[in-house]
Amino acid sequence: MEQIIPNSMARRLFLQAHALGEAPSGPCRGQALAELINRIGFVQVDSINTVERAHQMILWSRRQSYDPKSLKQLMERDRGLFEHWTHDASIIPVENFAFWKHRFAKDEDRLHKNWRRWFREGYEAQFDTILERVAKDGPVSSSDVGEGEERGKGGWWDWHPSKTALEWLWRTGQLSVARRDGFRKVYDLTERVIPSSHLNRSVSRAELIDWACSSALDRLGFGDKGEIVRYWNAIEKAEALDWAKRSIEEGSIQPVLIEQADGSLRPSLTRPHLLYLVPEPLPSRLRILSPFDPALRDRARIERLFGFHYRIEVFVPEPKRQYGYYVFPVMEGEALIGRLDAKALRAEGRLHLRAFWPEIGVNMGKQRSERLMRELDRLARFGGCERVTVEPNWLRAPMATV
Repeated sequence: MEQIIPNSMARRLFLQAHALGEAPSGPCRGQALAELINRIGFVQVDSINTVERAHQMILWSRRQSYDPKSLKQLMERDRGLFEHWTHDASIIPVENFAFWKHRFAKDEDRLHKNWRRWFREGYEAQFDTILERVAKDGPVSSSDVGEGEERGKGGWWDWHPSKTALEWLWRTGQLSVARRDGFRKVYDLTERVIPSSHLNRSVSRAELIDWACSSALDRLGFGDKGEIVRYWNAIEKAEALDWAKRSIEEGSIQPVLIEQADGSLRPSLTRPHLLYLVPEPLPSRLRILSPFDPALRDRARIERLFGFHYRIEVFVPEPKRQYGYYVFPVMEGEALIGRLDAKALRAEGRLHLRAFWPEIGVNMGKQRSERLMRELDRLARFGGCERVTVEPNWLRAPMATV
């Protein structure tokens, strides 16, 4: 009979795997920062800057000594990281670059089919022109190319042809992100960005499958086959099924039953040695997380494991989110206890708390409220603000799941 991992132990294993199971202290630059990013797998990049951008908050929530300059140095000077696509644009350890060569080939075929429908014509004609320009003149951003081309006015994806060509060449591996100026990507030839030891390395499809499954399972702590596939979004489910069958036979992984937040049991896979660990209770301090945190990316998994619905919708009289688009999950120990709506008003030197919605059953007494304010103080300093201000009605009533 398969061993049952109780929900509390499963949460601790999961959070420890994501570097959220210890106090957010310790060094976070150079090799220590590289090891942290490798431990959590990737750091998603997002343009929204309500307090700080996603990749900065993801690292700060784990190491509050983190300085964004350290990430820039590690990526742009030391070349210990590269930027590409997982489920979204992400910062990834450079030692994984060889596995992305398979993604480049896959994306080229898929993007041909979609981008011709999505974007205005003319971008394919710019491929050679842009590559020749970068080779001759050096790195470029989207503002440096496309002279004379009509600039889009139709929103985020209404790109001019040369910008589309830049993104295409990046997605297919011919260009790489050399740096970001502000949030704007600056591209260079991949051979001038990726260290030759990683650039020239080749891996087989079998090696890709083993890496994608093994590394995903190690970073999840446990997972079913679908969760393993979705972690990197790099292989097919049938390939993961074959890998799981072989690995079970070899004894390197073991089927288990994971108790969910509602008491149900879900078949899963884990490493045998984790069954003999007894994780310590997690620190009780509060943490404010980015909604794009890799621990929260799989919303369905978080709902099952923690009973936490990041976005709750009501459908009467019409579909509507109960919370804003961008709210920050708040974690305490091994529980997600609420959602926070805050914005950095840097011109005024303050972080403004608009609302906090505790989960049902979470009592916001004096001590917990004080801990929340202390964490907001730390977040304010990280976001370049001097103080925290709050709405008079910042503490809201819990909202029921619908």
